[in-house]
Amino acid sequence: MDGELFPRERALIAPGAVHAPGWLDAPRQRRLLDACREWARPPAGLRTVRTPGGGTMTARQVCLGWHWYPYAYARTAVDGDGTPVKPFPAWLGDLGRRAVADTLGAGRAQTAAYDIALINFYDGDARMGMHRDADERSDAPVVSLSLGDTCVFRFGNPQTRTRPWTDVELRSGDLFVFGGPSRHAYHGVPRVLPGTAPAGLGLSGRLNVTLRVSGFPAAT
Repeated sequence: MDGELFPRERALIAPGAVHAPGWLDAPRQRRLLDACREWARPPAGLRTVRTPGGGTMTARQVCLGWHWYPYAYARTAVDGDGTPVKPFPAWLGDLGRRAVADTLGAGRAQTAAYDIALINFYDGDARMGMHRDADERSDAPVVSLSLGDTCVFRFGNPQTRTRPWTDVELRSGDLFVFGGPSRHAYHGVPRVLPGTAPAGLGLSGRLNVTLRVSGFPAAT
């Protein structure tokens, strides 16, 4: 929150996993939110994700660069309107590399050519179960940016969905990066705190912008 008595400190949550509070200032949050609103428009816009078992994810999603669906990637919104996925902008890749350099060091950032964005929208009732980001061919760090309402982010371990885990409060503007030994750690969002978004942002709910390196061959 603005003007908090004790500023939140950057924290190493697990080996290779760093929480950087307030990494995006208010103007950069608004610019990223404006971009997300454009990306959410059809075609290949915001959709409800359905799992192979017939269930639905409570967080809605839009993709850039590559379209993720359970549990693979495609160049079209195969589980949506079937149109080509929106392109991944170069400036978003630059943002991802800066995030990695700032949290894990410049050496890790040099190898990361980000080409996927998964943007999840959570209303007050949305959740995300414990899962691993394991459908990419690259082990480059995952970059996660939060906008809007605060959430409880549960960061676990690479072996099991169960404990040990650490619950981290992610607020608007926060950055969370995980790579190295934590790249395939289970993680999830058990709770969103409605009404906690910054008043000046103009967002009800939470947006999570997750950047990844696919490791897939470049499109021809």
